[in-house]
Amino acid sequence: MIRSNSRWLFLLCCCQLFIMLVFINYSAILPILRQEWGMNNTQAGMIFSVYQIGYIASGVLLSTLTDRINTKHIFITAAFCSAAGNLLFALYANDFTSGMLFRALTGIGMGGTYMPGLKLVAERFDPVRRGRAIGIYVGSLVLGGSLSLAVTGWLTGLYGWRFAFMACSAGVAVGALLSFPLFSGYRPSPRNHSEAGYSGEVIRNRPALLMILGYAAHMWEMYGMRSWLAPFFSAALIGWGMEAAAATGLASTIAALLIGVGAFSTAITGTLSDRFGRTATITLVMFSSAALSFTFGWLINTNLWLTLLIGTAYGYLIVAESPVFSTGLTELVAPGYLGAAMGMQSLIGYSMGMISPTVFGWALDTFRGWQPFPGINGEWGIAFATVGIGGLAGPLFMWMLRRSPESVKMAGGNR
Repeated sequence: MIRSNSRWLFLLCCCQLFIMLVFINYSAILPILRQEWGMNNTQAGMIFSVYQIGYIASGVLLSTLTDRINTKHIFITAAFCSAAGNLLFALYANDFTSGMLFRALTGIGMGGTYMPGLKLVAERFDPVRRGRAIGIYVGSLVLGGSLSLAVTGWLTGLYGWRFAFMACSAGVAVGALLSFPLFSGYRPSPRNHSEAGYSGEVIRNRPALLMILGYAAHMWEMYGMRSWLAPFFSAALIGWGMEAAAATGLASTIAALLIGVGAFSTAITGTLSDRFGRTATITLVMFSSAALSFTFGWLINTNLWLTLLIGTAYGYLIVAESPVFSTGLTELVAPGYLGAAMGMQSLIGYSMGMISPTVFGWALDTFRGWQPFPGINGEWGIAFATVGIGGLAGPLFMWMLRRSPESVKMAGGNR
């Protein structure tokens, strides 16, 4: 059974590697489109944010529907929709408005893959091994997101961004096709009703809501950082004397590698949370990532190798606690209402992930050219500090959760 579950998890992770190729591919070409379409930083951030709006709109609805409709149909249909939205962006996006529209369509498709896939893992693995399994699953998403940057940046340098986006859409279609054997013989788990009902299990479930709020703080920090990491390195490389086109391609590669490091941290952190508790693991990781959020932007004028070193640690920590939040939620909600709870998690978490990149871009525009000391460029320092707020808020919600007597319902008292 364990070996069978491992093979199944490996196949699911392979599907997601391909599906995630459209996840943050926009960030890889953001500097190019900002110049080509005459956008300011706030508008550039809004295109990333509208992707989150599409994700939220479908994620909330489709995650809830997994309690009632076969997850297989939701997952496969959503993957193909994501591929179509990204392909339309490649073929027809030519300004800020059209970019907003087609990026939103891509997000709508993506909303039906991540959370439903996570629910599949939660159904398949018992609580003792669930943290590690979800950690591996989330790690495949992180690696896929990293590849979306690397592949897009590489192909853009060779053939242009439109060809790169078309290739990413083809990759998503491959992932959708791979999911057919994944669902062979799949039967949804029977829905067991709770006496508390939807209101008691989701709306008035204080421990679950605190876990969701902690996840929202995590998403604020992670999405703000991820969406602007490639432009940060592009600006840094240009400042160090590199030509703009070459800087854009190299910055995408660097950002992809730093984000990809997180693929290792999620599996490790998920396993550690099985042993040391969910809230303790989350608190330690988020305090560490917050410290780097308040530090990293100030490295824009420093040595490249120092920036890469700190950036590697940043990329490792920024996503590390993500599977722990999801695992914790599965232990605080009755199985028959888990899809609805994940929908709520998507609504609140991805709303923060939607707002954060725009706030980041606003900070860049507002503090453009500001130097707190001669020769020290402060705009990126302030911008990254805006995402550090989430890293500080997460541990606060975990402290409140640990003090909640209802939290003992977590598996094995694994708080």
